[in-house]
Amino acid sequence: MAFELFRRQTAPRADRRSVRLILPVLALSLSAALMLGLVAYVLWPSWPATTVAGAPSLPIVIADEVFNVPPEAIRTAVQRHAGRQERIDLAFLWPSLAPPDPAAKTAGDRLFVTIAAATALPPGERVAVIYPRYTSGEARQRPDGLSEFSFRDGTPYQGEDLVVDTAAPQRFAARCSRRTGPRTPGICLHDRRIGGADMSVRFPRDWLEEWRAVADGIDQLSERLVGPRSR
Repeated sequence: MAFELFRRQTAPRADRRSVRLILPVLALSLSAALMLGLVAYVLWPSWPATTVAGAPSLPIVIADEVFNVPPEAIRTAVQRHAGRQERIDLAFLWPSLAPPDPAAKTAGDRLFVTIAAATALPPGERVAVIYPRYTSGEARQRPDGLSEFSFRDGTPYQGEDLVVDTAAPQRFAARCSRRTGPRTPGICLHDRRIGGADMSVRFPRDWLEEWRAVADGIDQLSERLVGPRSR
């Protein structure tokens, strides 16, 4: 009986002491959480949704290769920052090779470029070793100096053709899809290796009529982005 009375009298005091000890701990924890949140907010990377024409180029590292990229050419805001990235997606006006006007509402003629870490054989080896396994028949010699090979149905490149510079296949080669209707024009894909990265350039198949100018333009674009390199 005496023990029960003592417990009832002392229990509230013990509870009050526990509360007085817990409150400072909770306050410190809350302050620390708020401080961490503030630091995360300040340090968390942000990317502008739009860019200003003529802004300085951004040094972007892909596969240990440094590319100097005009921010207006970067197609997605999340990639519009300097530093190491897995890939970047770019667009350039044709034939000026200038970045598109950020305020422009029409697409116009553009080269679309993707740069990412290389994951396959160099483009020259693909043309010489891989693609011939999937083509059918002899090359069709075009009057513009290109040789055209058709890929067989049932292969990974079904519905595409391989076009190469007849005199120098290592200079220019592209895989091109075929036009399937007025609203689905053919698209060509040209790849080149830059250090440990691959630069893939997409353009309309109709541009093959001036493929030498396209090849020269890709050379110029490559040199602007990273400097002179061998293909």
